[in-house]
Order: sequence, then structure tokens, then C-alpha cells
Amino acid sequence: MSFSAEWLSLREGVDHRARNPEVLAAAAAFLKDRETVRIVDLGCGTGSNLRGAAEAFGPRQSWRLVDYDPALLEAARRELARWADEAEPDGDRLTLVKGGRRISVDFLQADLSDGAEGVIADGPDLVTAAALFDLMSPAWIGRFVAGLAGRNLAFYTVLTYDGRDAWIPPHPLDDAVNAAFCAHQRTDKGFGPAAGPAAAETLARTFDYAGYEVVTGDSPWRLGPKDAALTRELIAGIVNAASETGMVPPDELEAWHAARRGVQGEVGHLDIFARPR
Repeated sequence: MSFSAEWLSLREGVDHRARNPEVLAAAAAFLKDRETVRIVDLGCGTGSNLRGAAEAFGPRQSWRLVDYDPALLEAARRELARWADEAEPDGDRLTLVKGGRRISVDFLQADLSDGAEGVIADGPDLVTAAALFDLMSPAWIGRFVAGLAGRNLAFYTVLTYDGRDAWIPPHPLDDAVNAAFCAHQRTDKGFGPAAGPAAAETLARTFDYAGYEVVTGDSPWRLGPKDAALTRELIAGIVNAASETGMVPPDELEAWHAARRGVQGEVGHLDIFARPR
């Protein structure tokens, strides 16, 4: 499953605003004594996770950005070069200077449906992802955690959807639409039946069972008037997903959609940092 570069660009500012500072600080503290921090970013999209986290990490960083969609990897290369103070291509690698930090980036096209073992085999200091794990099945998550635990690797993920939506003003169909959307989130996205809104809890629990120290924190999208374009696309996506389940009659879903024009609200996410004890 892949998302458009346009959607990822639309959500980037809200994503960065929502990132939980305490969980980020825990990840940064774990990495602080390393001369060069080596990071693998799964499902990187256009590189937003790097742009959102790099300031918190050390002066020398090496990132491997992994995605299934080669078009998104090319977009990531362009967006990162635009974001940096300086950008120097070196074959397939890109060397960036941003805020005094020197960041080496390489790009890897990979299918994670069978697992992430191949892209973490060289033992990075941190495996990270953003808005990814609600697409994964509980079985995939279990294998993933076991793979990290077998290598004593640390993990940091942000913006995992947790199923909590609150819209202003409220509407009598909010709960029914949310239930339908969450049911759609649990359908197969290419990795088996997805954990959906239970993904963050599943990750935290599985890492805890594997003997990790786990830090979690809320990272909700708080959507106001300046986020109208993102909210409009989000609501349309919720309606499309809910309609596929058949759980809400079409006329009721249409009425809910109409009532949600210009809406504001909050969409729940959870950030997680897990380190071997």
C-alpha cells in the first residue's frame, strides 16, 4: 500500500506539530553518546520523519530511507535537498547539511510484506517509522519485534492511529462512522489483516513482553481553521473507507459528510520508543 506525495505533503506540518516531545527526547537521550547515529526509516514516504526528528539527534547522522514506492523515494530525495541548507549528491546517496548537522541519506526500495529483516540486518542504532504500523497485522508486528529483539535494536515510531476521533461540533453519527472507519482500518493492507487502531497497544505490549523498556505518549492531530485542506481530505477518506464496510447507510454517511464541511477536531495517535533493557 502506498500514499500519494500530495497527501504526505498536506499532512507534514500537522505531523510535526503532533510529535510527542517526551518520547522524542527519550529516543534522543538513548542516541546521544554515538559519534554517528545510524537510523533506518521504514515506509519513509517523502522523508518527513527525518525532517521531523533530525534536529533532536546528534551532529552526524546516517539515514537509510526505505519505501516500496520508487516514486516516493525520488520525491524524498527532492524534498530533502530542498529542506537542507546544503545538499550534495554522491551517486545514490545524498549528503545534507542542516542546522549544523551533517546527514548522510541513502534510499532503498523494498517490499516489507514478508518482514523487515533484510533492511535492518546491519544493526542500525535505531529503527524508526511514522504512521506505518496501523497498516501491519499483529502477526507481522510480532515477527518484527522478535527480529529487533534478536539484534538488541532500539525502536521509535510516531503517529500510529489509535482510533480516537473527536469532532467539533459533535454529530449523532460520529460514533457509527468512527466504528466503520476503524473496521476498515483492520482490513488487509498488504501485510495480513491490519491491527488498525490497536497497533500502538500491540507494539507496546509486544516490546514489553520482549524485555524492552517502553515509553509512550499521545501525539494527536489538533485540526483547526488553518488545517482546512487537510481536514477536508481526511474527512473524504474517512467517508470512502466507511462506505466500503457497508456499516453506515449511504444516505446517513452522505449527511455526515455534508455536516463535516469546515469541521475542526482531534485525531488520536500514539508515539512509542522502545529500548532493550
